[in-house]
Order: sequence, then structure tokens, then C-alpha cells
Amino acid sequence: MDDDRRAFLEDLLTTPSPSGYEVAGQRVWVDYVSQFADDVTVDDYGNAVAVHEGTGEGPEIAFTGHADQIGYIVRDIDDDGFVRIGPIGGADRTVSKGQHVTVHGDDGDVAGVIGQTAIHLRDVGSEEYDDLEEQFVDIGATSKGDAKDHVEVGDPVTVEARVRDLAGDRVAANGMDNRVGTWSAAEGLRAAVEADVDATVYAVSTVQEEVGVQGAKMVGYDLDPDAMVAVDVTHATDNPDVPGKRKGPVELGEGPVVSRGSANHPNVVALARDAAGEADMGVQLQAAGIRTGTDADAFYTSRSGIPSLNIGIPNRYMHTPVEVVSTSDLDDVAELLGSMAALAGDVESFGVEL
Repeated sequence: MDDDRRAFLEDLLTTPSPSGYEVAGQRVWVDYVSQFADDVTVDDYGNAVAVHEGTGEGPEIAFTGHADQIGYIVRDIDDDGFVRIGPIGGADRTVSKGQHVTVHGDDGDVAGVIGQTAIHLRDVGSEEYDDLEEQFVDIGATSKGDAKDHVEVGDPVTVEARVRDLAGDRVAANGMDNRVGTWSAAEGLRAAVEADVDATVYAVSTVQEEVGVQGAKMVGYDLDPDAMVAVDVTHATDNPDVPGKRKGPVELGEGPVVSRGSANHPNVVALARDAAGEADMGVQLQAAGIRTGTDADAFYTSRSGIPSLNIGIPNRYMHTPVEVVSTSDLDDVAELLGSMAALAGDVESFGVEL
């Protein structure tokens, strides 16, 4: 990954973007794609769409990722100035205590920590994980009035943003889910622009995926392309603590993951596999017999149905502050999208033949 693309990835990862509060993160994405897209538009909820117009002789294909991340939200402030929180999206109550967090208030960011009683003061061996609603953020306030001078109910809260290089090409950060998807959509569009492909290609950064694929519902209805590819993280199950029955074929560093079944249209699956062959790239396969758990689930039922595909990026420790991905996987996904854009120009119809 070259320096410009790495800088873009880090800008995305270090800009908080919890569901429903994605504006700052979307600004980063829009500023970047505006350098090479023919046009960039943003709807009323902040879904962002960039386009390469193509020749007009090919189909329209969209590459998408979701901009939002899980987090917390201020739901109450107690008399002593401690901030009570609730979840934004699928926040994991088992990894929240003892974390540095930021409350994003209208008047600026406020530093805090999610309190954890010292081990010396707990009955060790009988602990249970508290629900998020029972946990609290300590911002240093001494009273409700003091706390209200800094934060208010409805302010979003995120874990401290930090990006660390591990050995080899591995990178750890919170919010990989799904900044790596929006990064890939942007880089796929860049590849299409540089190749001047015949197809009209969109790159899309959606909002509010973590709370019910809501942005994808809006974009799918409004954009209505011939095919859509939702790029999102998927579970790499190659770490040692994954239970045997949860083990799957996906490994970190082994390339893009092409899903098959449910929302994944067989002709778009075929396009992805053909494109991988053209790029001399291997792909991993993943079964999705009921649903993908991604924006693809919303796209494929938009309007009268949009042929869709979920391409996964292997990710360890999803929905924790220490998600780990391989930058080689990111580069491969971007290259795969570019290859799909090039081949899409020859597709007359993505519909199935009966």
C-alpha cells in the first residue's frame, strides 16, 4: 500500500463516525474521492456517492462500504456527574470497561474513561459482565450540573482511536468495521477511473449500517444501478480462541472473500471470480445461506431487486477496539474491484436466465 492510500486509511480510522453521527468521517471520504471522481453527491442523511461516468455503453455498477462504526450514546447523567451510556449498534459489553473514550459534544470533544472497579475491591471469581446500561463514563465531573456543562443526553461516545502496525502487514485499530470497506470502494473507483472503463462505476459510502442497513436502503432505492457490491469485513477465524464449531475457511492475509448464497447474485459472484482470474488473484469463498449481515441484504431487495454481492475483508476480533486486518487483503480487494469494473463493461444483463 503506497503512502497516499495508507494516509487515507489512517484518516478514516482516526475520524470518529458512530452510526447516526457520520458527518466528520464522510467529509474525509468525500474530500478524497473528489480528487478523481467525475462527480460526488451527498443525500440528506449523509450517504455519499462518487461516480466515474464511463462511456455510457456499459452497465452501471456500484462499489459500497459503510461509514459508520459501533459506539455508545449518553443516555443519562447521574447526580454525582457520572455519565450513563447505551449502545450504538452491536457494542460488546465485555470489552468496554477500562477503555479511554471520547464524548463528542456539540461544543467539542470531552475525554472520559469507562469505569472499572479495581480488582482489589471485587469478589474475584464471581464477576459477571455488566450490561452497557449499567456501565458509566467518568469525565471527571463532580456533580450533575458540572457534567452537563460538558455533555448532554444523546451525545455519541467512541473508544479512543488508535492505529498500530503489528508484525508484517497486519494493522490493528478500532473501526476497521467498516472504514476498510469505504476505503476499498474509493480505491476501486480510482482503479476504474485510471483504466477509463466503459461501465459507469459508483463508489458509495453509506450511513447507519450498524443499526439496520438503513443508509443502504436509501441508496439502493435512489441509485438503482445494474449491480451492487457491498464490501465489508468478515470474520477471520484463524485465531486460537475461536470455538471449533465457529471455525470457517477465512484466514487473514489470504485475499478477498466472495460470499455465495442468499443475497449474493450468482452472476455477480461469477463476475467477481472471473475478475479475480483476470487479475491472477486467489479468492476465499464463504457461505451465506440465510443473510450476509451487510448492506448487500438491503441492496438486493431495493426497487424490483438489484443483483448484489458481498465481498468480505478478513478481520480478527470484530466489534472490539483491537480489530486486525492485513493491508495485503485491502490492496487485493481494491484491485479486484478495479478488475470487476473493467469486465462489467461486457455484461449485457446481470439477470438470471430461465
